[in-house]
Amino acid sequence: MSPRDSLLARVRQAAERGRQYRVHLQPVPAEIGYLGAGGDLCQRFAAEVNAVGGQVFVVADLEAARQRLQLLLQESGAKSALCWNHDLLDRIGLTELLTSAEVLTVNQSQLAVLSMEEQRTCVLSCDVGITSCDRAIAETGTLLMCSRPGQERVASLLPPVHIAVVESRQIVPDLIDGIRWLNDQGLEQLPSNVTLITGPSKTGDIELQLTTGVHGPGKWWVIVVR
Repeated sequence: MSPRDSLLARVRQAAERGRQYRVHLQPVPAEIGYLGAGGDLCQRFAAEVNAVGGQVFVVADLEAARQRLQLLLQESGAKSALCWNHDLLDRIGLTELLTSAEVLTVNQSQLAVLSMEEQRTCVLSCDVGITSCDRAIAETGTLLMCSRPGQERVASLLPPVHIAVVESRQIVPDLIDGIRWLNDQGLEQLPSNVTLITGPSKTGDIELQLTTGVHGPGKWWVIVVR
């Protein structure tokens, strides 16, 4: 048997073995309906963020969020930050905060005047990504983030530290509510990319050793403004 035929034979055998373990879904009972996350959504979201390896800071107002962000920047030792353009970040005075902390602000308008190679170098050198989100999922501690001009996904994926600032009104009980929100925007308004972020970047090698921060941020901090 040729090497090619031997390989195909092994593939067929593996596929046959796999068919023996198909998942058989049971019908969902009619009396079971939508549950979602009840109670205090901020508290539930915070608990889930912490449970998946992130760290959440629930603050009372925008001034407290600004102070917490300043402390996190100091803790990270950041010299540059890749930032979203977002109303919530404007309201906490992000640009002024970064200037006073001597952290270089990198955003869409600054990147637009650079060549592609210069943009790549600049983005890859950023120490922190600072974003908000479109919706936060209380049940799983997940951020739902739509990519748009000025709110690019790289801010939450490339820097070693990702800091997200979220208001309580952005928190929904369940992923179903997040998908419903997307649907309500209309198909013509859907972005080219929707990212669901649950915890810092994680990967497991063939020895099943879990490692964080290999393919994305190793630290994931979320500030929740009540």
